[in-house]
Amino acid sequence: MLDDINFINQRDSAGALSVVANFSEQALFEPHLDGQLNLNPVTNVVISGVGGAVLAGDITKVLLKDRLSVPLEVIRGYDLPRYINRSTLIIVIGHSGNTDEALTCLDQTTGIGAPMVVVSTGGELVNRARRERIPVLTIPAKTQARFSTIYYLKGLLKIFEQHGLSDSQLRDEISSSADWLESKIAEWMGDVPTEHNYAKQLAWMTVGKTAVFYGGQITGPLAYKWKTSWNETAKNIAFAGQYPEASHNELTGWSSHPIEKQFAIFDIQSSFERPKIIERMELTKRMLSGMRPNAVTIICVGDGLVRQILWSIALADATSIYGAILNNVNPMTVDLSDRFKETLS
Repeated sequence: MLDDINFINQRDSAGALSVVANFSEQALFEPHLDGQLNLNPVTNVVISGVGGAVLAGDITKVLLKDRLSVPLEVIRGYDLPRYINRSTLIIVIGHSGNTDEALTCLDQTTGIGAPMVVVSTGGELVNRARRERIPVLTIPAKTQARFSTIYYLKGLLKIFEQHGLSDSQLRDEISSSADWLESKIAEWMGDVPTEHNYAKQLAWMTVGKTAVFYGGQITGPLAYKWKTSWNETAKNIAFAGQYPEASHNELTGWSSHPIEKQFAIFDIQSSFERPKIIERMELTKRMLSGMRPNAVTIICVGDGLVRQILWSIALADATSIYGAILNNVNPMTVDLSDRFKETLS
């Protein structure tokens, strides 16, 4: 089924795989801030947004964990924290620019005088930002938020650079990884047979099952990326957990479920993860043997953390597209989510 290119093209008529094939273009994206920056000294950073766009905030937090000297918090919701002040760098993200939560958070910044940037493809969020003279970083409106993570990652890193919170090294690493990323993604395209196609193999492992993705302190955001890609693209319920926390609750939760339960478990590992995290994952496998399906380990590929993150993002998207094809659904559309937003508004 997944080795029939005509079948793949029929199910993926909107070209989701082509979007993934062009991720190297995102790696080469050169973000630009339009507007006068407020360069107040920054004592903390808040990134506000929801959905696929704000995932880049979690990844940025991982990449800057040993470089950033001020607290960084990612907010998913309607309310900014009360502690924001003139020294808080506030970044409001909304892919379409019409997201209710992002617009509400932007309204809460009035009169604070804090450094601010809006990140979006357009819409009302950008219109309001320009009226209020808030700098805007425009993301190319080429695809949906869940397929735009690398755009947002480069944009956020640029904002941190502009405010003196980091240098350009990480962003340069992403750019220099474009050709490498393109070569890796080529291994997962539709014309590569399942025998040699890791994305297709992983999709087959999950078909008809509920996927659960586990990460560590480094790969936690990647596990969440896999989960949300499986939700939106494959149209499958999926869950994500993170070690070490999972050792303190979910470990016991699995103990009462028979191994026949229809779950597909994945541990996402990085060579940059703390060894204790890997030890916890492996010990969990051994202790839950016979109580849950055995976890499949996805080891992130690449020299350097940046490449490992890019690799996992792309693999998650490619795999979930094949999941959609196996589920007989369109990987590109999110009709239910769109209808929900329309009804809510």
